[in-house]
Amino acid sequence: MDINQVATIVNSLSSQYIGETAVTATDLSNVVDIGNQVFDINSLDNYVHDLIDHIGKVVFVNRAYRGKTPSLVMDGWEYGAVLEKITYDSYPEAQANDSWNLQNGESYDPNVFYKPSVSAKFFQKRNTFDIPMSFAKRQIRSAFSSATQLNAFFSMIETVIQNSMTIKMDQLVEAAINNMIAVTMKNNNANRAVNLLSRFNTDFGQSLTADKAITNPDFIRYASFTMKLFSERIQRMSKLFNVGGKERFTSSERLHVVMLSEFAAAAEAYLYSETFHDQFVHLAKAETVPYWQGSGTDYAFASTSKIMVTPNSGGATEDLFTGTGILAVMFDRDAVGVANLDRRVTTNWNARAEFFNNWYKFDAGYFNDPNENFIVFYVA
Repeated sequence: MDINQVATIVNSLSSQYIGETAVTATDLSNVVDIGNQVFDINSLDNYVHDLIDHIGKVVFVNRAYRGKTPSLVMDGWEYGAVLEKITYDSYPEAQANDSWNLQNGESYDPNVFYKPSVSAKFFQKRNTFDIPMSFAKRQIRSAFSSATQLNAFFSMIETVIQNSMTIKMDQLVEAAINNMIAVTMKNNNANRAVNLLSRFNTDFGQSLTADKAITNPDFIRYASFTMKLFSERIQRMSKLFNVGGKERFTSSERLHVVMLSEFAAAAEAYLYSETFHDQFVHLAKAETVPYWQGSGTDYAFASTSKIMVTPNSGGATEDLFTGTGILAVMFDRDAVGVANLDRRVTTNWNARAEFFNNWYKFDAGYFNDPNENFIVFYVA
């Protein structure tokens, strides 16, 4: 075991700590232990210098990662493979009520057939992957002092696998949202792809830029106002808020809002803290995401608010699409979802080599329906 004399260093740090001296350069290279991947078998005691140091405590890094992604998981089913969604395409038209226009000698035929306008959509794609891991308990027992330590070691591995599974699931959920964002923004309709910055600058004669917008109280106030308007509008029957141009409405209990956390945090810091009646300027209740596709290497707004994907819109082959300045999305729960989530583990024991393999398997269907209401709010 290495023993370092640090009296000189702690005396210097004490002088700096109590304000006796100015902050000076301090060498901590021999104070903090970074650790080694391999234990030095020549590490001897400091008494007789012949005894090998033993491990006194074993700590396992075992932290479960629960993820932070919008809650889009729906129900599942045991049999069958296809999700069928049946909708009424358009609402029936009104016609004249002949009860109040009776004419002598006229015939009023009650046997006309009125066909309902119904269509079905089939979602049959399924995403799948598995994570393999081998376990050899007998061979690793020599590294531990007790069954408790051995079990803790394998528990740590199990947790890491589940964490990896959660990360990958989160990425697929975010990919489903990003695909719908791309489809909506490419459609380029102001009722569905709402450029808050352009509206703000036009309405108020400003020249605010995208990178400054989310820290501007006036803009945040305007964004809150606009989002509340759309959350009310989307509750009325309309063809304006979905790419398919279908007659749809989204009641408040079916409304799903996901917001960039950077935007939500900016509202709290730059607007609510300075507003006496802050309940009147609060943004819509929403789940938050730290980024839509990735943080980049800098976590800058230009990275967190950006997507760069080749979307599937159900038509011809798509080109790469880049969307920037995305602040929030507002959509019907039937517009984006995860169906038939299935996680399971299969096992194989190798009797000859005395180890077993686990395959942690995952299946789920991710769907977008452009016929359902979906609105993107962005700055550009």
